[in-house]
Amino acid sequence: MNELNTATVIVNSNKSNLVVRLWHKNKIALLFLAPWLVGITVLGIIPMIASLYLSFTDYNMFNAPVWKGLANYKDLFISDMRFTQSLKVTFKYVFIGVPLQLIMAFSLALVLNRGVRGLSGFRAIYYVPSLLGPSLAIAILWRQIFGMDGIVNKFLGIFGITPNSWISDPETTLYTLIILLVWQFGSPMVIFLAGLKQIPKDLYESASIDGAGKLTQLFKITIPMISPIILFNLVMQLIGAFQAFTPAYIIGGQTGGPLDSTLFYTLYLYIKAFTEFQMGYASAMAWVLLIIIAVFTGLLFFLSKKFVHYES
Repeated sequence: MNELNTATVIVNSNKSNLVVRLWHKNKIALLFLAPWLVGITVLGIIPMIASLYLSFTDYNMFNAPVWKGLANYKDLFISDMRFTQSLKVTFKYVFIGVPLQLIMAFSLALVLNRGVRGLSGFRAIYYVPSLLGPSLAIAILWRQIFGMDGIVNKFLGIFGITPNSWISDPETTLYTLIILLVWQFGSPMVIFLAGLKQIPKDLYESASIDGAGKLTQLFKITIPMISPIILFNLVMQLIGAFQAFTPAYIIGGQTGGPLDSTLFYTLYLYIKAFTEFQMGYASAMAWVLLIIIAVFTGLLFFLSKKFVHYES
């Protein structure tokens, strides 16, 4: 028994010495990391844990949380029709807008990669929409452009087309938001362009000698060589699109637009949290969104084994 106690003391002593040695070895790095560690803990980890707890409660910010178990999650999937509508709108926005945005970005990157004069200027100009796109000012401007007296209707009027309030029509409102998403192609375009610059020109020269045309080179050389970048852009834009809020709030209206046609998931979450003060319910929605994004991201990485090619 004494031998066991002695061994335990030795193990604990070794652990203590190891901690001390690690501290002395890394104390400078830890001191520099301290602000980030405090920030991620206070602003990230603690709020996430709190929201997870609140998702199982009935909480309205004015009274103490009351434990409800899985009731919030059951209500989401069983009795809340607006929740189902928000999922439909968000999925439509993501699965139409993101592919179109990436196609636009990739196409322009191919054009700019052909040695256009003033490349840096064009690159800066095309990147501007990505900087301005999610902003409040651009959302307000977009609302004016597609309004009854907006530029779009004035342009269509030249051809005798009857004006339409694109943002008030349930059939077209969501598509104005999708166009705004596609317009923000600058960021993925710059990343695509950087990837295209890294493809060895010898591959194209060899393919030309073998008689491969431009289309064959595109699908056999260009796309496989930048497939990791395609995956990166796809994942990042997918996550960003699921979290879109400002365009729906400003352009579609604070209640979800006509017939809830622009009721984005994040907008409905905002309504539940800050209009109806159902913080527990909103917390449950936030965790469902996290799971949805995680599932689609994991699915992309799983499927990437079939279309992403690495040098190794």
